[in-house]
Amino acid sequence: MHTWFECKVKYIKIDETTGKEKKVSEPYLVDAVSFTEAESRIHKELEQMIRGEFHVTNIRKADYSDIFPNDNADRWYKCKVAYVSIDENAGKEKKVSSQMLVMGNDLKEAYENLMDSLSGMTVDFEVTAIVESPIMDVFPYFSEKGTE
Repeated sequence: MHTWFECKVKYIKIDETTGKEKKVSEPYLVDAVSFTEAESRIHKELEQMIRGEFHVTNIRKADYSDIFPNDNADRWYKCKVAYVSIDENAGKEKKVSSQMLVMGNDLKEAYENLMDSLSGMTVDFEVTAIVESPIMDVFPYFSEKGTE
């Protein structure tokens, strides 16, 4: 089971269109077991990507049940998926919502990638919302053997 942390990072970035420097604050998602490890991992990951100084300004737990990356896409979309679950103790049905992240180049592609990723689900579900996420990149945890 993954525990995702959203880390806000502030740094100076060179604008690709104007070539001028500007201060930005961007969110990244990292898989970690604690806030301390999340901060350590985000520093390690971003040291390779960001030139110069950067600051982690905020870390919060993110509630994503699944992450679906795609090598052919460049944006993350936050998806809300609802399905009916049966409470065995009470014997009642209840609607459960899950937040998921999926990659796509546009909204339509994100929806298609989500549907492909969820095609093996045995319960009926409904996609109730898809919005573009500000998350710049996702860093899952990999062990030394390279497995998740």
